[in-house]
Amino acid sequence: MAKNSAVIIGVGPEQGLGATLAKHFAGRGLHMFIAGRSEEKLHSLAESIMQTGGSATPVVADATVEEDVARLFEAVQQQGGALDIAAYNVDSNITSPFLDMDVQTFTALWQQNCLAAFLFGQAAIKTMLPQQHGTLIFTGATASLRAKPPFTAFAAAKAGLRALAQGMAREFSPQGIHVVHTIIDGVIDGDRARKQFPAYVEAKGKSGLLQLDAIAQTYWAIHQQPPSAWTHELDLRPFKEPF
Repeated sequence: MAKNSAVIIGVGPEQGLGATLAKHFAGRGLHMFIAGRSEEKLHSLAESIMQTGGSATPVVADATVEEDVARLFEAVQQQGGALDIAAYNVDSNITSPFLDMDVQTFTALWQQNCLAAFLFGQAAIKTMLPQQHGTLIFTGATASLRAKPPFTAFAAAKAGLRALAQGMAREFSPQGIHVVHTIIDGVIDGDRARKQFPAYVEAKGKSGLLQLDAIAQTYWAIHQQPPSAWTHELDLRPFKEPF
């Protein structure tokens, strides 16, 4: 009998949120479909999951390409088990002062953070509706709620993602699909932050950063919520983070 599964797109380094979610969900018995643009990273993560007793299928896919997303969900459907969780974890950001911003930058950020979420969300809903259950999670950011220079284009895209998730929740919750938007309000303690701004990470310290395993635990808890008390949106931040 086929295992129930989860699919995550936006999987990068093993010390990153996508990979951590994949390992966490695999540890709870789900077969993982892990998708991203780096074949090497995906295969490395799949091996790591299998070494700890889990199972995983790596799928090289660009979230902004409709054919890639369709191919990913075809693989999910062919596996045979129910799709329990779909998590959209793509988070692409570019620093760009407004007057220096070109159309290509604005468009690329919208495609990666909003359009791709539409493609993924639509494919996930089509897969989950026949089974009348499933959790669809979109990872947002501080910028989902407010725009701050030089991240205006990023905020416009993340606000669009938030609106998309909200509309989907209102439309599909009555049909058994739990649609969730999370706001990551702070810096995640992972490879990306440690490589891009190590001094900031050092200054914040472990207690001032969002820990990967802690986020994964929260995502799993949301998935387990009974339908009579579903959360649509929540924010996550370190206890030291001002807001």
